[in-house]
Amino acid sequence: MSSGVSAWIARSLAALAVVMSIGGAVAYWSVDAQAFVAADLASLAQSAAFAIVGTLIASSHPRNAIGWICLGVALSGGLDAISGAIVALGLQSDADPGALVGAAAVYFEFSWLAYVMVPATFLLLLFPNGRVLSRRWGWVACCAAGGILGVLVTSAASPAPLSESPSVANPFAIDSPLLEPLEIVSTLVMFVGIFGSVASLVVRFRRADRRQREQIKWLATAGAILAVTAPIDAALAGVLGDAQYLATTLALLGMPVAIGIAILRHRLYDVDVVINRALVYGALTAGLAGTYLAGVLLLQLLLGAFTANNGLAIAGSTLAIAALFQPARRRIQSVVDRRFFRSKYDAARTLDRFGAHLRDEVDLETLGDELRAVVAQTMQPAHVTLWLRAPEAGR
Repeated sequence: MSSGVSAWIARSLAALAVVMSIGGAVAYWSVDAQAFVAADLASLAQSAAFAIVGTLIASSHPRNAIGWICLGVALSGGLDAISGAIVALGLQSDADPGALVGAAAVYFEFSWLAYVMVPATFLLLLFPNGRVLSRRWGWVACCAAGGILGVLVTSAASPAPLSESPSVANPFAIDSPLLEPLEIVSTLVMFVGIFGSVASLVVRFRRADRRQREQIKWLATAGAILAVTAPIDAALAGVLGDAQYLATTLALLGMPVAIGIAILRHRLYDVDVVINRALVYGALTAGLAGTYLAGVLLLQLLLGAFTANNGLAIAGSTLAIAALFQPARRRIQSVVDRRFFRSKYDAARTLDRFGAHLRDEVDLETLGDELRAVVAQTMQPAHVTLWLRAPEAGR
C-alpha cells in the first residue's frame, strides 16, 4: 500500500469516527438532553484523540500497527455513540424495538471491550514500533485477541437482561450450559493477555535506549492510571450515578495523549512534517475563512447603499484572500516553527547569522572554527571534520 493511499484511508477512517461520535451524541442529546453527561463529552474527546493520533501515525507509517489500532479504537467509540442513539430513538415509541435496536443495545452494552481492552493490551504490547518484541511474545497477542473476542461473544450470547437496556430483547441470546464456563475461560485468557502485555512493555523498557525509554514512560504512566481507575470505576458503577465510567474514560483518554506527547516531544515516528503542515494549514484555513466572511459582511454594509448586488463584495473578498494567502502562510509558518519546532527555527536563524558573518570574515582558521561550531549547533553530529583543499601551485 502506497503512502498516499494509506494516508487517504487513515483520514477517511478518522473523519468517519469523528462524524459518528458527534452525530450519535447529537442524536442522543436530542432524545434526552438530561441524560447527556460529562462522561459522554469525555467519550467524544477520547474518540477525537485516538482519531488524530491514529491518522498521524498511519499516514506516515502505514506498516506500524499502532496507528491502525488507534483508528480502530476511535471507530469503536463512534459506533458506540451511534448505538446509544439508535437505542434511545428506538425506545421512544411503544412499538417493538426490533432486531436493529436489539443489536445496537448489545454493542452499546459490551463496546467497552473494543475501546478499553484493545488499547489496554495491544498498545502496551506493540508500542512504539508496532511489533511484538519477538516471536516468543506472539502468544500474548493471541491470548489478548482470543480472550477479548471470547468475552465479547459469550457476553453477547448470554440470555441475561442487558443492564443498560433491560427492556430491549437480545437477538443474539442463546440458552446453553456452555456459555458460563466459556466466559470464565475467555476472561482468564484475556487477563493473561493483559498481564503479558504489561510484562512485554517492562522488558521493552529495559532493552530500550534513552529516547525510547522516555517515550515508553508516557504510555506506561497512562496505562498505570487506567489499570487503577478501571476496576474501581467498575466496582462503584452502581453508586456513581451520572459519573459512571467517567474516570475510566478520562484515564483512557490519557493513552492517545501519551502517544501524542511521545510524538511531539521525543520525535517518535518522525511525523514532524505532518504535524507542522497540519498546524500551519489548519490555522491558515481558519484565518482566511474568518477574514473572507468578515470581508464579505463588511463590504456588503459599505456597498449596500450603492448597489443591491453582493457580487462585488464577494469578488473583492476573494481577491483580498488571494493576496493574503502567501504572506499569511509565511507568518503562520514562522509562528509555528518558533512555538512548536524551536530547534528548526533556531537552526535557521543560526545559519542566517553565519551567512551574514561569512561575508566579512577573511581569516581561514577563524572561519573553520566558526563553521564547525555552526554545524555542531544546528545538526548536532557525533563528530565534525573540516577538509580544505590546498591551493594549486602558481595560483
